Amino acid sequence: MPSKILSAATIGLKSELVEVEVDTVSAGLHQFNIVGLPDAAVKESRDRVGSAIRNSKFKPPHQCGRVTVNLAPADLKKEGPVYDLPMALGFLLTTRQIKFDYKNKLFLGELSLDGKIRPVKGVLSMAILARDLGISEIYVPKENAPEASIISEIDVIPVDNFLDLIAHLLEKNMIRPAEKANPEDFFAENESLLDLSFVRGQEHAKRALEIAAAGGHNVILNGPPGSGKTMLAKTMVSILPRLTVGEALEVTKIFSVAGQLPRQTALITKRPFRSPHHSASAVSLVGGGTYPRPGEVSMAHRGILFLDEFPEFSRSILENLRQPLEDGLITISRAQGSLEFPARFTLVAAMNPCPCGNATDPEKACSCSPAGIIKYQRKISGPILDRIDLHVEVPRIKFEKLNEPVASESSASVRERVQKARDIQKKRFLNSRTVVNSEMESTAIKEFCKLNASSLELMKNAVSRFYLSARAYYRIIKVARTIADLEESPEIEPKHIAEAIQYRFKSE
Repeated sequence: MPSKILSAATIGLKSELVEVEVDTVSAGLHQFNIVGLPDAAVKESRDRVGSAIRNSKFKPPHQCGRVTVNLAPADLKKEGPVYDLPMALGFLLTTRQIKFDYKNKLFLGELSLDGKIRPVKGVLSMAILARDLGISEIYVPKENAPEASIISEIDVIPVDNFLDLIAHLLEKNMIRPAEKANPEDFFAENESLLDLSFVRGQEHAKRALEIAAAGGHNVILNGPPGSGKTMLAKTMVSILPRLTVGEALEVTKIFSVAGQLPRQTALITKRPFRSPHHSASAVSLVGGGTYPRPGEVSMAHRGILFLDEFPEFSRSILENLRQPLEDGLITISRAQGSLEFPARFTLVAAMNPCPCGNATDPEKACSCSPAGIIKYQRKISGPILDRIDLHVEVPRIKFEKLNEPVASESSASVRERVQKARDIQKKRFLNSRTVVNSEMESTAIKEFCKLNASSLELMKNAVSRFYLSARAYYRIIKVARTIADLEESPEIEPKHIAEAIQYRFKSE
């Protein structure tokens, strides 16, 4: 009689229930067929499963005639070794070598040839699926147990090897469920190795980073080599507020699906900082593949995406950033359908003013021709620059600044102001999906960013003088709202508008 074991498949960041059905026919030559749109890793399961069963002292598939495994629903593509464990259990049930109650249980895991159970990807999403479906127990590899235990409504059974699992299912040697975790317990004061006080001078750039951190605004740093652009970008993580529990779950789910969740890590509590090289491909940056996986823009969700040497990235690759910069998500389309991955990050880009880097340096002569400088700067399209709120010049640091005896303001004190501004925004957007000012849409801008007569007149003059686009107009207002929040001002005053305008691209 066919057996049916529950497992799960990850589609994007979500999971869907998969029924692993196993049937055997003793007559005829041995065959082990897997149907239900399996990929190469799933097809290879028959060899892993057969060896694991044999080495666990059970009757193996090659002695049982024809074996058929169906992964239902049959129109859903299956990938990875996650179905090894349910296949093996289904085979033992079908051949009546063991008997246990498999209802209301979900099984995940890759089998090694000696019966060890190896970790798999996307366990957090699968645990959330089990909770939503009312499944009471989920059996996961021991190394995946910490991340699954975040979902406290279900019992997580950590399994180390196949024989231990069999003994548990037969109620001979019970495995204790993993201890249920409280997400709040994973948060601690984790100080960054880099502090804003390490950067000498550059007060204007530090102010821009504070505004960007408070409102989630994108920023580009432009200056000669050695002026501190990369250092500034790396220290920005130290002034960002702590992740909320909901944000931490979102980030952890992305890392789990991508297979980049550190071992024995239950929850990612630090904001991501991703810094892909300028030679990175489009797929590695925005995600994709035959079975789409999150790219760097999604791995930076609720954190920072740092693109150093911004013009050195392929222009076609940079154009892929338009959607995530505008909508906070990336859509990957394939013939079989489309998947969406979250990508609500803060972009920090750094660039030189010209190929040699000395165009704006008052002390070093630029060796580039005017045409070469224009060509270099045009590698970044206008629409991309239009989506960046803060354009900051980072000049060369003078000797006097490098040897200042008094250190500048620390990250901790800046982070306090950023947190206060974020708290104001949290109260403002309490019953909406908006988290920070940069995410405001037109209706929210009209409601929360009303300008008085003086501010409106200043904006009118800026639009006329700099020929600002509609997008730039609204982005200036959102930056001004953040500056007002940093000062705990309920109104957007002309000085807030003036400071926001100075960060716009100088050619506009």
